Amino acid sequence: MGRIQLRQVQKKFGDVEVIPPLDLEIDDGEFVVFVGPSGCGKSTLLRLIAGLEDTTSGIIEIDGEDATATAPAKRGLAMVFQSYALYPHMSVRKNIAFPMRMAKMSVEEQDKRITAAAKALNLTDYLDRRPGQLSGGQRQRVAIGRAIVREPAAFLFDEPLSNLDAALRVGMRMEISELHKKLDTTMIYVTHDQVEAMTMADKIVVLRAGVIEQVGSPLELYRTPRNKFVAGFIGSPKMNFIEGAGAENHDAQTIGVRPEHIDVSTTDGPWRGTVGVAEHLGSDTFIHVHGIPGCDPMTVRALGDVAVQHGDTVFLTPNSSQIHKFNSEGLRMS
Repeated sequence: MGRIQLRQVQKKFGDVEVIPPLDLEIDDGEFVVFVGPSGCGKSTLLRLIAGLEDTTSGIIEIDGEDATATAPAKRGLAMVFQSYALYPHMSVRKNIAFPMRMAKMSVEEQDKRITAAAKALNLTDYLDRRPGQLSGGQRQRVAIGRAIVREPAAFLFDEPLSNLDAALRVGMRMEISELHKKLDTTMIYVTHDQVEAMTMADKIVVLRAGVIEQVGSPLELYRTPRNKFVAGFIGSPKMNFIEGAGAENHDAQTIGVRPEHIDVSTTDGPWRGTVGVAEHLGSDTFIHVHGIPGCDPMTVRALGDVAVQHGDTVFLTPNSSQIHKFNSEGLRMS
């Protein structure tokens, strides 16, 4: 079991309120991602759940039991940090076994759990090595293995891939997602990377200044963002926003169009602009177009390699069914 409920949970540091009272429900077995810009309170919220920070007010329930004042070690949760925090003088086997040794678990049970965790994480061939003999991705898997053997009610991940290079991040992202399917255990994952959030989560919690802006599945947030902040944060490249006359034509203060919902032509279209930078990636071309009223520059995502270059004149046509409207307060209009 790993159902977690937050009821009017608040956190202050002195007189500074970093998390205003909030409510949140995380169902058993869900993969939930906390996402938002630096300083939005996502790691603090995770630490409140873990018990590493005291709540100022409110209640945290784990599997229906009030855990607000429960010590971290008694909450049945396992946390994986950005830092691997491995013991360099110990083998992989001993690093994974450490929390079980502290709990005075039998050697037989330790061996059983180490074998299962190593198999799940493809670490079987590395159990007798030391952390210094492993790659960054392998060391992160050891840290995850150390959490797995505790058989927690939920796993808490605090930006665990931040220290890895781009290729390793993609690989580990897939491995953690696969691990979630195997274990069928609640996972809460903190990241500032919305691509990680979109590709890994069952449910995304978007935070800004400690406030939950929206909760929903990745596609719900992508298709129906509640406000301009969510619309601009979810999606890569980010949504284009058009102000002024271009928005007023749609009876809105602001309209938003995602780069992938704009067609580009060299002959005709309602928006005329000049190509600035064109990023040719092979499968896609990202074209940054200047001169569009109310939006400068505008980013367009075109499939394949499009033959445009700096200084070219292009015409853009937005998909009318994919235009998002926002009012003067930045809220989504129906």
